[in-house]
Amino acid sequence: MRPQAKDIFSYRKYWAHKFAPAPFLPMSREEMADLGWDSCDIIIVTGDAYVDQASFGMAIIGRLLEAQGFRVGIIAQPGWKSREDFMQLGRPNLFFGVTAGNMDSMVNGYTSDRKIRSDDAYTPDARGGKRPDRASLVYSQRCKEAYKGIPVVIGGIEASLRRIAHYDYWQDKVRHSALVDSKADILLFGNAERAIVELAHRLAQGENIRDITGLRGTAILRNSLPDDFTYIDSTDVEAPGPAQPKTNPYSATPTTPPAVQPQTAQVVTLHTRPRRLDRERTAILLPAYEQVKSDPLLYAHASRILHLESNPGNARALVQKHGKRYLWLNPPPIPLTTKELDRVYELPYQRKPHPSYGDARIPAYEMIRFSINIMRGCFGGCTFCSITEHEGRIIQNRSEKSILQEIEAIRDNVPGFTGNISDLGGPTANMWRLHCKEEKIESSCRRLSCVYPDICKNMKTDQTPLVQLYRKARAIPGIKRIFIASGLRYDLAVQTPEYVKELVTHHVGGYLKIAPEHTETTPLAHMMKPGIGSYDRFKAMFEKYSKAAGKEQYLIPYFIAAHPGTTDEDMLNLALWLKQNGFRADQVQAYLPSPMALATAMWHSGYNPLKKISRGEKTVFSPKGMRQRRLHKAFLRYHDANNWPLLREALKKMGRADLIGNGKHQLVPNWQPRGTGDNGGDKPRPFRTKHSAVKKKVGRNRDPHKHRR
Repeated sequence: MRPQAKDIFSYRKYWAHKFAPAPFLPMSREEMADLGWDSCDIIIVTGDAYVDQASFGMAIIGRLLEAQGFRVGIIAQPGWKSREDFMQLGRPNLFFGVTAGNMDSMVNGYTSDRKIRSDDAYTPDARGGKRPDRASLVYSQRCKEAYKGIPVVIGGIEASLRRIAHYDYWQDKVRHSALVDSKADILLFGNAERAIVELAHRLAQGENIRDITGLRGTAILRNSLPDDFTYIDSTDVEAPGPAQPKTNPYSATPTTPPAVQPQTAQVVTLHTRPRRLDRERTAILLPAYEQVKSDPLLYAHASRILHLESNPGNARALVQKHGKRYLWLNPPPIPLTTKELDRVYELPYQRKPHPSYGDARIPAYEMIRFSINIMRGCFGGCTFCSITEHEGRIIQNRSEKSILQEIEAIRDNVPGFTGNISDLGGPTANMWRLHCKEEKIESSCRRLSCVYPDICKNMKTDQTPLVQLYRKARAIPGIKRIFIASGLRYDLAVQTPEYVKELVTHHVGGYLKIAPEHTETTPLAHMMKPGIGSYDRFKAMFEKYSKAAGKEQYLIPYFIAAHPGTTDEDMLNLALWLKQNGFRADQVQAYLPSPMALATAMWHSGYNPLKKISRGEKTVFSPKGMRQRRLHKAFLRYHDANNWPLLREALKKMGRADLIGNGKHQLVPNWQPRGTGDNGGDKPRPFRTKHSAVKKKVGRNRDPHKHRR
């Protein structure tokens, strides 16, 4: 059974609870004075503008700590080139809490082609350049400079996804854990409500942060390993094969595996391991930072073990040596109960940006202003996605009552509301209340996905409760429409036809975005996504119920270019499918290797961590060169004339020049409009090939577009 956890709202409140809740968490000394505060107990430093709404991490953590009785201040998007901005609220009594914001700062600041983004949706007026690269590291170091001796706690998605030695796409190298580089005292990963509440109360009671070592959902650094744990080398969990051509670094004596080289800890092997071990006092020794940095096979092995040890019901602590110190990752946090999650979302948020921003527009807030988060987590396990690594695979649900009350609160309190709720969702639109049939099975499961390669027989997929929620939501007085904008798992949706009917009839605004990601078997297998047949079944239902409702509605499918495991031929076949089905993508997404994701391990190492790794296995191909990445994106936008020269060249090299021409079965024409592609002149130029369907020379006075009509 899953370990039990203390209710996060059951702690005795800190003495400062006598102060009333702040209208907004203060961002200045003047606001603190208005509240009657002489100091802050906790100061949160964030890379996002401060929006007091539950879709923003700093607001959730700040309001939660306020509910525990602490005085919480916010330093949002500080200047990072000196310590001055980090001193604007004074010295915190307990700790600094540091987060890069709702997004990893590198993903936020750079495109998948490593180009600097010109805007930032989490900044007033979308101004770019308001946060540093690897913001959690920089902010942490500035906090240390501002007030020496004050503990620094890092968290949020950037710290969460960089909690272990990880491949960094922007530097093209394996970096240390963010805890090492930031010089913070402790790292919180995942949705950190449980950890931050317990940590705050223990620090308030006078504990030294260095003595808080066993807190779930945290990573710490140790100088030595405790003797009261049993240690298992990760190669005993699953041997990856020889790490070097001649020498296996795991072949040392059983008591001293070189992955971490513990000096006093007890290490057991398959031959010496007792039949039953206490999981709470067992840790797995991963290959050291220096090893995963130099050997891609060991990097892929460590990534696989980390993901296999991600279930809160059976995960063990993980240890990875960094230099002379040991990075210790405690097991993941226990998911919040429905009662706890309801209270988190019912805290006294103002549901708008801090008044100091005036009339400035914050795009991220505008997008979610009228949306409601009904759940957390995702059991899909898509290899390119960071949701599982951050929020976990177990779905955490809000109650129907709490969700309906929030709709009424938006209706009554949010400026500009016109009667339309923009989304009822979360990481996925239709996983609310879906769960394993037995908690015992769920707690012992080690599957990386509950829906791949097929939906698990133990997974309850009935979405009838969600249908009932939708109906009650749209029946609330003053509510005109309820839209569903979160990502939809269509392979689950088709399991409940009544859900698809309800969705299509009442909750689609003309277009529904879904993400099959690809059509070809090999890329889909490396993504852990269902085959295109699931999309076809959903499409048939969508069209059937749209017609029955008398509505003209369309599916907008999303696809990924240049994902690990994708060849030029795969992209060509996808392009032909797109043309056959009449899709013309306006924007396309090229794969971006985010820290710690399974697909990133494939990208960096060439090995597939979805299965047992061995040196002699066939490696995973990843399209890394910029020209090939451009080509894969061009296949998705086969209709863009600027891409035609590149596509023609590629088709010739692939032996598919038969697809160049003006027929319906062909992908790109054999002519080029003036001013497009590599044709910057005034005259249109024909493209010639022996397989061209049109071989006539395009005359000076001839309309080059005429043959398309």
